[in-house]
Amino acid sequence: MHRRGFASDNNSGVHPAVLDAMNRVNEGHVVAYGDDPYTAAAAEKIRKELGAGAGVYFVFTGTAANVLGLKASTENWNSVICADTAHIHCDECGAPEFFTGCKLLTVSPPDGKLTVDLIKKHMHGFDFEHHAQPKVVSVTQATEMGTVYTPDELREICDYAHSLGLLVHMDGARICNAAVSLGVPLADITGGAGIDVLSFGGTKNGLMYGEAIVFFNRELERNFKYVRKQGMQLASKMRYIAAQFEAMLTDGLWHKNAGHANSMARLLADEVSRIPGIEITQKVQINGVFAIVPPEIVPGLQKEYFFYVWDEETSEVRWMTSWDTTEEDIRGFARLLSEKMK
Repeated sequence: MHRRGFASDNNSGVHPAVLDAMNRVNEGHVVAYGDDPYTAAAAEKIRKELGAGAGVYFVFTGTAANVLGLKASTENWNSVICADTAHIHCDECGAPEFFTGCKLLTVSPPDGKLTVDLIKKHMHGFDFEHHAQPKVVSVTQATEMGTVYTPDELREICDYAHSLGLLVHMDGARICNAAVSLGVPLADITGGAGIDVLSFGGTKNGLMYGEAIVFFNRELERNFKYVRKQGMQLASKMRYIAAQFEAMLTDGLWHKNAGHANSMARLLADEVSRIPGIEITQKVQINGVFAIVPPEIVPGLQKEYFFYVWDEETSEVRWMTSWDTTEEDIRGFARLLSEKMK
């Protein structure tokens, strides 16, 4: 068995309930491309959690969910405002710009969270043909820095954006972790806060693969079936993505998985903060811990418990916990770190 590390919640296994759900739909024939009862049932469960009027479309990857959600919200002369740490800016190989034709405009929040004051920096050039037209504000919940937006913070951003005719997209790769951290329903930090389109993540919370694009602004959904097809994300055997979401949204599994991952991050932060010379740099609100570690000990730690360096200049590292992280994993890593620091 490979040792569980702290590189990413993408590195975790698949929850047994999700595998069981995929196996249950693996009998007989159903109509392909999502015209099947399993896909309909999963979409209905998402609407139950996020809002009865939402439009739901399943895709394979988080990058696709972000890019196609933005594609449905923009023209290629538009711009998208995001944090400079946002996944769409740093980790999607230019896919948002390539597929949408839009310009990404960044701001630099210290904690990864956009604010109205930061967004205002790019609110100019409207109706000026020499300037890419601002159209979408993209927020990440939870952020890449492990911080979360409250419902009120999201509502303020959405109200401001909507007042200028802009839309708000949410990268919700870790939306479940954020909801658990805040102690609120998923709806309160998505459609209920004014979000127009959501990338609803599942892979980081116990699924094998698959994300959902959820439209709260149904005007954006017009012709989206063609956008998804051109974007190469129309799954022929969609029931296998849908079955995973139905499992995640049954008996509170999404909440249990995210809650466990979050609690393991808090335990990790508690354990390593006792070690002299280790500095926690961000609030531990979800399943990520950011810390300054002496650079000379990082390679040795990575050989035993793999993780990534977040900022090489400052030797800030990121440790991510998962639904399947154990207390033994945490304590074993903390012991090793303590030994290396001596």
